[in-house]
Amino acid sequence: MAEIINLRRARKQRQRVAAEAKADQNRIDFGRSKAERGLTEARREKAIRELDGHKLALPPDDKGELPR
Repeated sequence: MAEIINLRRARKQRQRVAAEAKADQNRIDFGRSKAERGLTEARREKAIRELDGHKLALPPDDKGELPR
């Protein structure tokens, strides 16, 4: 015979699990100190600057414009 389940309890349990998963993700996303966020932002900006520094400049065409 099949096990009888209470649908209300199952729904509430599913909501609790989803809420806990969201809380875990929020702890990861927002649970960092101001110094940690600043360090991450500084590293990201430095990586962008270094990448932009390695780009090659293209010679202008006959009209004096850069090709697209």
